[in-house]
Amino acid sequence: MDAFDAIPDPVVIDILNKVGDVKTLIRCRSVSKRFNSLATQSDSLLLQLDQILGITDSDPDLDSPIASFFRSLFKSIHGFLPIFPKPSDPADILTRSPKTPAQILVGFERIRNLEVELYGGDVKLEKGAAVKWKAEFGKTLKSCVIVAFRSATVNTSATSAVVDGAVESDSEFVCGLKTRVVWTISALMAASTRHYLMRDLVKDHKEMEQLIVRDREGEGTVVMDAAGMKEYRETEAREDVKGVERVGERTLVPSVRMSMRHAPSLMLKSGICLEAATLVVVRPSGVPADDNDVELVTEAFAGDGGDCMYGEAVTALLKRRRNVLEMNSF
Repeated sequence: MDAFDAIPDPVVIDILNKVGDVKTLIRCRSVSKRFNSLATQSDSLLLQLDQILGITDSDPDLDSPIASFFRSLFKSIHGFLPIFPKPSDPADILTRSPKTPAQILVGFERIRNLEVELYGGDVKLEKGAAVKWKAEFGKTLKSCVIVAFRSATVNTSATSAVVDGAVESDSEFVCGLKTRVVWTISALMAASTRHYLMRDLVKDHKEMEQLIVRDREGEGTVVMDAAGMKEYRETEAREDVKGVERVGERTLVPSVRMSMRHAPSLMLKSGICLEAATLVVVRPSGVPADDNDVELVTEAFAGDGGDCMYGEAVTALLKRRRNVLEMNSF
């Protein structure tokens, strides 16, 4: 008997859980019947779609913002064809196309924590602009926190720094409002598309406790907890019984209430000056109003691994005047 065969199954499963990478685990399933059985019992997985699909930086489609958007979201997990029959060699799934996350994860029946990584960001802005967002979903949007700015420059002069508690005039807020609303809508559309494209995965894996969908660039993150996924499955089941027709390729964003804070020019301690720095907290209009955004914003950016620029910007923007806007569903 091989020495590895003497290792108890629970220990092997624990080792495979440390591996986590779906592509590696699918290949492990081809090693032996025992590995085929144990690899599918891993409960904490990382699905990197660019590795599964073989997307590279040299792909010419990535040069087009529109193509990049569809590539990162739709091409990776669009198609929704019937599930392929289980191949004789589990690794064969890596050579089949197109693939959805649900198709790739056929055979993994004990997933509790899943992180899906897309190739790149979805919100394409003007050159120099940047956006970072995090959205939580159940059956629909629960909350979304967005921070964005038009450009970041190094400024050695302290005279242009904006005092954190400075009062913004109405004219300053209105100036550039259209651009900030476009940023917000773009982030919400990206979040709702990711949520929609995970629907089969959520329905297939009822034991899942946490789902995180992010992109490799760290632009945006969609999260669903166990309660949110249960709510989503129950809603989908009711709509299936009623025969509700689904239109579009993203989840409907409900009517929302937006708390927007803005600084025309925000100087950070590091000497970086952010132009049109904006912080938006989005909640559905139907939920009770919560004037305290600090907890939600702090939680949204708590896992950034010490991204001092965004963290410092968010802290400063929370001290700015809060402007409330309403937006209809779309």
